[in-house]
Amino acid sequence: MALAALACSCAVGPVMAQYKVVQPDGSTTYTDRPPSDGTAKVTPIGQTSGAAAAVAQGDSSFPRDLRLAAQRYPITLYTAPDCAPCDTGRQWLLQRGLPYSEKRILTQDDEQALLRLVGGRSVPSLTVGAQPVRGFSDSDWLATLDAAGYPRDSRLPRSWQPPAVTPLVATAPRQPLPAQRAEPQRPAIAPPATSPPAPGAIQF
Repeated sequence: MALAALACSCAVGPVMAQYKVVQPDGSTTYTDRPPSDGTAKVTPIGQTSGAAAAVAQGDSSFPRDLRLAAQRYPITLYTAPDCAPCDTGRQWLLQRGLPYSEKRILTQDDEQALLRLVGGRSVPSLTVGAQPVRGFSDSDWLATLDAAGYPRDSRLPRSWQPPAVTPLVATAPRQPLPAQRAEPQRPAIAPPATSPPAPGAIQF
C-alpha cells in the first residue's frame, strides 16, 4: 500500500468532516460545515463525485429500487494503490451490481480525510450515504447495503462503468508561472571621445 499507516480492519465509526479548511495563516482544520467568512480555502472531501451522482440520479435504465437507493445512499469506495483487499472489495461491488464511485488514498491529506470520514485508516472502506464501514467484510458490507435498500441480486445495466478514480482530497491545479518580460536592450553608451593634447600643453 502507498501509505504505511493504512491498514485493513473492520469497524464502524461516525462521519465527522466533510470539508478541509485552510486558514490564511496556514493552519488546517476539518469540519462538517464550511466557514462563511470567505477568507479560508475550503476543499470538499469524501463527497460523491458529480459523475457518480449523475449516473445514480439520471440513468433511467436503473431499476426503480436501485435508483432510489443510489440517490439516498450513494456508495463511495476508498482504496489505496497495490492493495489486494481493495481489489477484492471492488470486485465484490461489481459482482453485486452496485453503482459506486472510488476515492484513492494517495497523500497525507487523503489519509487524514479518510480518518475523519470513517474513523480509521483502513482500506478498503465504504461510505453508504453517511454510514461508514471500515475494512472489507462480506457480512458487514452486505448488512449495511441491505439496510440502505440495495437489491441483493444484480440489477445494474451491463453498459454501466464506474466513474474515474479520483483522490479523496481534491488538489487545486497549479497556476502557471507568469511569463518573464524581456528587458528592452538599451544601446551601449560609448565613453566620451578624448582628443589628443595640443602640442606643448602641460599634462597633469
